[in-house]
Amino acid sequence: MSYFPEVQGPIPFEGSSSKNPLAFKHYNAKEKVAGKSMEDHLRFTVCYWHTFKANGQDPFGAGTLIRPWETASDPMQRAKDTLDAAFEFFEKLGVRFWAFHDRDIAPEGENYDQSVKNLTAIVDLAEAKQKATGVQLLWGTANLFSHPRYQAGAATNPDPDVFAHAAAQVKDALEATHRLGGLGYTFWGGREGYDTLWNTNMKQEREQLAMMLHMAVLHARKIGFQGQFYIEPKPKEPTTHQYDSDAAACLNFLREFNLLDKFKLNLETNHATLAGHTMLHELRVARHADALGSIDANTGDELIGWDTDQFPTNIYLTTAIMMEVLEMGGLTTGGLNFDAKVRRQSHEPIDLFYAHIGGMDAFARGLKTAVKIREDGRLAQFVAERYEGWTHPFGQKVLTGHRTLEECEDHVRRHGEPTRKSGRQEFLENLINEFI
Repeated sequence: MSYFPEVQGPIPFEGSSSKNPLAFKHYNAKEKVAGKSMEDHLRFTVCYWHTFKANGQDPFGAGTLIRPWETASDPMQRAKDTLDAAFEFFEKLGVRFWAFHDRDIAPEGENYDQSVKNLTAIVDLAEAKQKATGVQLLWGTANLFSHPRYQAGAATNPDPDVFAHAAAQVKDALEATHRLGGLGYTFWGGREGYDTLWNTNMKQEREQLAMMLHMAVLHARKIGFQGQFYIEPKPKEPTTHQYDSDAAACLNFLREFNLLDKFKLNLETNHATLAGHTMLHELRVARHADALGSIDANTGDELIGWDTDQFPTNIYLTTAIMMEVLEMGGLTTGGLNFDAKVRRQSHEPIDLFYAHIGGMDAFARGLKTAVKIREDGRLAQFVAERYEGWTHPFGQKVLTGHRTLEECEDHVRRHGEPTRKSGRQEFLENLINEFI
């Protein structure tokens, strides 16, 4: 059975003059850009949860999405049908990677043992499909937020019995990821935070979370998993405050609990927006700490105060992202994961193709634009000239700790009032517009 009969696949590249909605206009997987193929630069990944499991439900209405793979009455049959639909989609779209939560691919059972049995059975099938198609697992993770047992958190729960259940689930998801050759494993603390501090021991909850991460690292070593661990920052929603609130908070947490050498960050634009930052800010913070690992490729509606997870079509956004990726030397274990969902009114299965094609084309344009800006050199030259004084003897001695406050005072007396220099924001915005 074909779940996407309108698409013969794989989606072809037809160039910018094409009017075919089922063709790439800018993304040409094998085209060489700055020494690498687009495919290798962008490492596009399809997420399992929003793409195949979301039904379009929102706080104000029931699900609207037509999903023919979700019609069977038996939960395990639905899981098998969904896996068939997913790999058909991967092949027809022409992507190399996918990502999942454990409860996306296999339903929760009536008890823990049944849940493990369900997950093992679906992993068996997924392993065979990966071998048949060549599609790889970018990363796996555990859903530690949907079940009612996690209403007060998972690793940060005040009940150690809930902590134990979450730890067991992480163990199983990590082992499934390892078996499927996953290149990484992600922690997203959906409920690892608080609704009110009146009932919360925040110090202990943060210590519990750190202990869970250390336990995962230890188990990975035990089973031979060599993949990269990630944390995905998000400031709020569903909780009032989550402990992994933004890139800087995550880095501070990892340093505090001696985990910085074990984890990198998986960053998402919509989460940056909720944190009051731009995605460029979050990427820059992570890159400067050598902690930028992977990227959830989506965007949010800045007029709506929740996690809308829309597909990225803004070329300024994709250009900024790819500038940072290029600056760090490219993605390695991570990729661009479309953690995005079609709108409730885009309810037909074919809309999944339109959405992913648009996002992939937007990132292809962002990549090419970022390469041109870097090759042009004027932006980098301006920044270098703006900080040129720090390359001179006095600036160098300050940066290396060889100047005191008294010596700075002496410097002022000898050189007088500094000459102000324009930051030229508008000039630089115009410069970027030359390329976009």
